[in-house]
Amino acid sequence: MKQQNAIEISQLTVAYDAKPVLWNTSVGFRMGKLTAIVGPNGAGKSTLIKTMLDFIKPVTGKVAYSIKEQAYAYKEVKNHIAYVPQNSSVDWDFPATVLDVVLMGRYGKLGWFKRPGKKDKAIAKDMLNKVGMPTFANRQISQLSGGQRQRVFLARALAQEADIYMLDEPLAGVDIKTERIIMDLLRELSRQNKTVIVVHHDLQTVEEYFDDVVFINQEVLNSGPINQAFSKETIEETYRQDRNLGEGDDV
Repeated sequence: MKQQNAIEISQLTVAYDAKPVLWNTSVGFRMGKLTAIVGPNGAGKSTLIKTMLDFIKPVTGKVAYSIKEQAYAYKEVKNHIAYVPQNSSVDWDFPATVLDVVLMGRYGKLGWFKRPGKKDKAIAKDMLNKVGMPTFANRQISQLSGGQRQRVFLARALAQEADIYMLDEPLAGVDIKTERIIMDLLRELSRQNKTVIVVHHDLQTVEEYFDDVVFINQEVLNSGPINQAFSKETIEETYRQDRNLGEGDDV
């Protein structure tokens, strides 16, 4: 029996200044699976994530989310979705403690104008413990290393208690200890039937870390379970330089 998709993308086209970045893209993300999105710089990986999160409006196509076997648009299920942006896209100079940042993950549960209570603070501290940073709660976020900041943002996402997690290059520039902590937590989420989608840059670890993979270079070239979709032929086709029309990891 075919497993239900948590997210279904149909005929998605996205353009910047009339230049297509994603073209007629259709792909599904299986519920409860840990999926890697891979492709060269400028292939549209981050654009795909941002379009799924409604940060970018597509030229054509749609994104549908399945919650309890019903299809919804993003705005109807946004409180069920957690997002960890690229480390380089965050202003780390804002004055906030580590605990403040993790507590931000609770705001979707609280609603407008409500302050985090004891339960929320307990959850935030528990998530800091999960990422191995319980003693950093009162540290200013600007004082942390890149790997520590990434762990804090993962703790914030975990505090949301979401059904779907999207992470944009969470392993970029982190040390091996942080990489293992992050991947162990993401695997635990998938075991809890959470859907986890990761923009990933290291082809050597795809087979070890992920259940499914999506190969993208302006369009989806292959997708599915690792043992079906991860092949030398697909890698060569995806990373052909003459396919790559853009520049930079933020595309």
